[in-house]
Amino acid sequence: MKKLVYLIFVSILGGAITLGSYLFFFQKENKIVVEQSKEKVSIFNTNNAITKSFDPENKIDFTKAAKETVDAVVHVKNTSVKTVRDPYAELFYGKSSGRQYAQVGTGSGVIISSDGYIITNNHVIREATALEITLNNRKTYKAKLIGTDSKSDIALLKIDATDLPFVTFANSDNLQVGEWVLAVGNPYNLTSTVTAGIVSAKGRDLEGNNIHESFIQTDAAVNPGNSGGALVNTRGELVGINTAISSKTGSFIGYSFAVPSNIAKKVIDDLLEYGNVQQAILGVKGGELNGIISKKMDLQVTEGFYVSDVIDNSGAAIAGIKTNDIITKLDEVKIKSYSDLSGYLNSKQPGAHLQVTVLRDDTELEFDVTLTKKELKKEVLGLSLEDLSIKELKNYKLKNGVKISNVANVDLLKYGVKDGYIITSVNGITVKTTKDVARIISNKLGNETIRIEMINLQGEAERYIFR
Repeated sequence: MKKLVYLIFVSILGGAITLGSYLFFFQKENKIVVEQSKEKVSIFNTNNAITKSFDPENKIDFTKAAKETVDAVVHVKNTSVKTVRDPYAELFYGKSSGRQYAQVGTGSGVIISSDGYIITNNHVIREATALEITLNNRKTYKAKLIGTDSKSDIALLKIDATDLPFVTFANSDNLQVGEWVLAVGNPYNLTSTVTAGIVSAKGRDLEGNNIHESFIQTDAAVNPGNSGGALVNTRGELVGINTAISSKTGSFIGYSFAVPSNIAKKVIDDLLEYGNVQQAILGVKGGELNGIISKKMDLQVTEGFYVSDVIDNSGAAIAGIKTNDIITKLDEVKIKSYSDLSGYLNSKQPGAHLQVTVLRDDTELEFDVTLTKKELKKEVLGLSLEDLSIKELKNYKLKNGVKISNVANVDLLKYGVKDGYIITSVNGITVKTTKDVARIISNKLGNETIRIEMINLQGEAERYIFR
């Protein structure tokens, strides 16, 4: 027993000596150092606006804008009568009137006054023989066409009703890229449909033709039937009239386009006051800049409108704008492209004053320019013609007519036709614009007689026949 205890003791002692030797000779000492930073941790907001947008207390609410808009957006039904001719039947049985049928189209419109004025697209009501408006409460009305403007694709209708809900206009120049908007309309005959999106771009020219287009681009879903409907901001104010979509299928695939409210408002104001659109011009010719053009012309800037010519006696010429100037701003609106320039001008009346900022030899200059009116004149049968305003028609106590501003036709001069005569009809067809006169005369067949009815300076009716 004593021997066993002794062996255990020796074993424990040997193990302890071995472990101690290892720790002493082979294992290095490890010190643990704890450091405490004296610097305070800083917290930064990466983007204050984004932080707020995710805050439930500050989230954007579309319900108010939708509630204030849906009842002011209407369904527009356009009925037009089409004629189909059978050339074989006419060949064997003589000329026939053809077979007529009714074609129905639909779209949307926006009530802009409590007494029944409605704005829509021109293409929604084009060639209509009858127009019907259906409100959100299912009431229907016959609509009267007040006027149209094909360039801006805007039309104005009127229904006999009172106390209607309506949408107020916002200043579309204040609209910002990235701002939330709602599209309200009647796609696929579905009433009061609301979709949401953001403003993707402004001053968009769809065709690249640099003529007059300056659309608001948005990714709010717009489909067939939405045309003429409202594009509103989160306060329920009208910022645009939905007009077109970019699509290979005919349905929405990502982007839609709206006529800015400033342009739409100016068009309907002109239609109500003058019966046609008064186009204001700056008095310059040229084109928009880009990187390639600027490099070729050795210019330091790549955005803006380059002035290649200034029209004599125009507002720009009188103010002092010169050839080779680069227009960079109109008032506070930056001009980066031709559509920016034309879009802003299309929202202004002749006689309006603009602050025009230009670059001349790398020096920024400002000019106060008065816009002038683009005269709508046509030359027909040796006659210079001008459209009449509603005010002029009232003064002449006429419902329609086109004024002769200059007589160069020798035969008519012999008969005493003078400047100021008013053409009221051609071949029995009432004329309201110079385009009406030109279209009727250009469509005459061969040696067909042209009969023109006029009102002379004494207010008497006269008729002239051209063979």
